[in-house]
Amino acid sequence: MPVITNIYDLKRLHKRRTPKMFYDYCESGSWTEQTFRENVTDFDKIRLRQRIAVNMEGRSTATQMIGQDVAMPVALAPVGLTGMQRADGEIKAARAAEKFGVPFTLSTMSICSIEDVAENTEKPFWFQVYTLKDDDFMRRLLDRAKDANCSAIVITVDLQIMGQRHKDLKNGLSAPPKLTPKSIADMVTKVAWGLEMLGTKRRFFGNIVGHAKGVTDPSSLSSWTAEAFDPALDWDRIATLRRMWDGKVILKGILDVEDAKRAAEIGADAIVVSNHGGRQLDGALSSIRMLEQIVEAVGDKVEVHLDSGIRSGQDVLKAVAMGAKGTYIGRAFVHGLGAMGEAGVTKALEVIHKELDVSMALCGRRDIKEVDRDILLVPEDFAGRWA
Repeated sequence: MPVITNIYDLKRLHKRRTPKMFYDYCESGSWTEQTFRENVTDFDKIRLRQRIAVNMEGRSTATQMIGQDVAMPVALAPVGLTGMQRADGEIKAARAAEKFGVPFTLSTMSICSIEDVAENTEKPFWFQVYTLKDDDFMRRLLDRAKDANCSAIVITVDLQIMGQRHKDLKNGLSAPPKLTPKSIADMVTKVAWGLEMLGTKRRFFGNIVGHAKGVTDPSSLSSWTAEAFDPALDWDRIATLRRMWDGKVILKGILDVEDAKRAAEIGADAIVVSNHGGRQLDGALSSIRMLEQIVEAVGDKVEVHLDSGIRSGQDVLKAVAMGAKGTYIGRAFVHGLGAMGEAGVTKALEVIHKELDVSMALCGRRDIKEVDRDILLVPEDFAGRWA
């Protein structure tokens, strides 16, 4: 067993053990990947205030996200194709999250279906949906989520059209993936991955195939995905989708104060400050740069979460100190999954939790609910002066 001390240890193992096509899908952004990089590096610009002679006994990272008890203010973000990083990947990640005490969010574009995850877990999980054109499919999808006892839906609002990701195009990564001699040759070298994939029946998009109109097998999936997303999406459409679900609703993909205000107006229970992990509009500001002004604008009206760029417990601490009530990890848990399966997701959560707990204590706080901006040193121009 390798010694794992940080998320980047898991990332290196992930790269070695998973086919390049699927590793690159995880570890990539759109166009020049500027926003993808700055999501991470902008956290480095924020410093922590070390405090001493403070009683550090009885520490707690426990809190709530949308009224749900969590072991720390972290949820597993929705990530498509997780079941190709490791066989039955969504099930393994959901189990790890459940045992650790944090929310798991299943993507609509998952390999394992809603029913697969529900049958293999005991606690409710969250379900992510896109803004699709087909209302009948959307209603049936939400009915399935309700039957699976999902406790919240996460509506992704920043994917009307897809940003170009160069690595995916070069690797033939699509829905379904296009296999080439080069990608097949690479897969053959990942023996353990291949044996696990041969041993599972779940290799296609379980929420789509057999459920969406005209999609009866993987070969008919490509045309559906090309036409399913709704480029005409507007706030009225988002409000309609919100009314389709009578439980908690989180809107993911907010990166502007005006959009945050509209999200609060339509009755979202939480919003996620997110640029889709740098996979949509390249050149957009990082999520952490935008967080504080969005919290100032709507934090008293709607719960504000943050996604994109979290790679450590210190990142979680900084986001919470700047006003986030919760954070989401995507790549961090996928690195763990690709490296070591369910045990790797657990390890990723353990790493982040330890970093969060120790850093919080060294900043003079014993309870995550007591963390505020006073523990930070933030550059005066961090949010930027833009004409």
